[in-house]
Amino acid sequence: MNTAPPTTPRLVLASGSPRRRQLLSDLGLDYEIRLREVDESFPDHLRRAEIAEYLAAHKAAAYAPDLAPGEIVLTADTIVCLDDEVLNKPVDEAEAVAMLQRLQGRAHEVYTGVCLLAADGRQVVFADETRVHFRPLTTAEIEHYVRHYQPFDKAGSYGAQDWIGMVAITRLEGSYFNVMGLPVHRVWEELAAFGVV
Repeated sequence: MNTAPPTTPRLVLASGSPRRRQLLSDLGLDYEIRLREVDESFPDHLRRAEIAEYLAAHKAAAYAPDLAPGEIVLTADTIVCLDDEVLNKPVDEAEAVAMLQRLQGRAHEVYTGVCLLAADGRQVVFADETRVHFRPLTTAEIEHYVRHYQPFDKAGSYGAQDWIGMVAITRLEGSYFNVMGLPVHRVWEELAAFGVV
């Protein structure tokens, strides 16, 4: 009879985000990175956390056919909401400046949706919310940030870990790491349930 101990599930990170990679590495996790293009459109009736969860699950479904036995794929999507409007990644400097001008002096919400999908079909989807408060910013400050940090790969045109996070964010209600792109406290709990940690 084979009494070999069960192997730990292998984690696959399906994200090109250097911030998500760093956070998983900081947790001490071993993982493999796989990337592919996935459509990031979503149904119009979805709102806030529903959008982030939908996109994370949609991305995971694209990887499902290629998962080997024992593998678990982690996908995530972060969105910035001002009221009920989603502020996506800016297409150019002008749009980035315009977004930050709308965010300055106000509070907004950041949602990160996460999906963990195992090769055996087990799946969990969740989202975490953080409310972010920005102090009023001058046009010069906004233009300096956009020009020097080029936040074109970031929802809402900013990264909390960047210069603008240091000078603009006055208060957070929720997880800072969620704003960076991964609610690691919840991810750790769910990975433990999957037997990864």
